[in-house]
Amino acid sequence: MDFTPESGTITMFSTTWCGYCNRLKKQLDAKGIGYNEVNIEEVEGTAELVEKLNGGNQTVPTVLFPDGTAATNPSAAEVEARLAA
Repeated sequence: MDFTPESGTITMFSTTWCGYCNRLKKQLDAKGIGYNEVNIEEVEGTAELVEKLNGGNQTVPTVLFPDGTAATNPSAAEVEARLAA
């Protein structure tokens, strides 16, 4: 399954209990940045994908950008800047 987002949006890998994920979602909502949230505890294969992106760690939020790059626990400002680049 391809989780690469459309231009101008991100894919955010998260869990329901992750405080950093909830904070980032609120910040993205406030800035009007679109995202597709994928819960790694519910979508098969995504925990392994997050591990691969993070050197073996299941760290969330992990954000996937349209250019195929990823960031671990980025700020909303970083997300905004990378989408504008």
